[in-house]
Amino acid sequence: MIAAGVLAPGAFASEALTDVNLRDVSLAVNAQGEALVSYVRENGQPRHVLLWDAVNALPPMTDVAQVRFKRDYAGGWRKYHDASYWKHFRNACEPYDGPELPFLVVACKAPDGSFWAVQSWQRRLPHRGVDAWLPAQSAWNFDVSHWNGPLASVELYVDWPKTFNYETEQIFGRFTYAGQPVHGFRTTTSGSPTDGYGRGLYIDTLDSAYGGGWKRETSILFRNPSGSFCYSFYPTNDVSLPGHPSRPAGNGSRYRISVIGPGVTPDLQAEAAGIGNYSGGADDAELERKRLALYDDVTAGDKFCATQR
Repeated sequence: MIAAGVLAPGAFASEALTDVNLRDVSLAVNAQGEALVSYVRENGQPRHVLLWDAVNALPPMTDVAQVRFKRDYAGGWRKYHDASYWKHFRNACEPYDGPELPFLVVACKAPDGSFWAVQSWQRRLPHRGVDAWLPAQSAWNFDVSHWNGPLASVELYVDWPKTFNYETEQIFGRFTYAGQPVHGFRTTTSGSPTDGYGRGLYIDTLDSAYGGGWKRETSILFRNPSGSFCYSFYPTNDVSLPGHPSRPAGNGSRYRISVIGPGVTPDLQAEAAGIGNYSGGADDAELERKRLALYDDVTAGDKFCATQR
């Protein structure tokens, strides 16, 4: 078995803006804790989105909803019944001096010391290195975040799975926030989260059998309750592709995972070098011994990954 909980490309993103492929994106924040994100849509029309009432993230709970922004896509008209609210929005944004973020478009520091950011990346790319055949698959999504304090932590490692006689590479890792695993509780039949807690990881492979450069391998879920994942590279017939064509194993020279932050925290990314074929020599055996111990620690408590070691 290669993986569990495979997502459909472009699955759940709780704090993504509804528009994609934006231009001229700007961010303003006032002293009342509101953010105004302004941009030009694909059709050339400007839009001003007001966001408020959410910061950071909650640990997974079945009886309490994850934090989410309240939004006004009419620039203040829905909240204040003032069609010109965005025009006299008092920006108190200070220069951003927070942690380095991937995918960053714009960010700033609010008067209360918290941070706001807009990030953009491609989540809907087809799996197994297949080129996009629909415009929506190559679309750039835009996510808004608001946080104070430490970010979530995403880990990525590479080993050779003993279960499969070391015949391919496996990546594994975990996603935590405030020391707690990040995971959801419910998914669709295709594996997409249906609650505000679930998060997927989007796996890319560099210079693989799919061709040169970074290619999308697949997207899967961080697992409940461990917040970990494990994935081995094998030839497959991906059910998300028309006709379920045979695709080669996506082993590459490097691997990366991109993740949507928990709650309204920023999106993150992790990258690791590939380790090639297992030689059976002393050096590889010692590396695998260390990685297996790390695997057991990272995936502790996960029933599926315990069968993939």
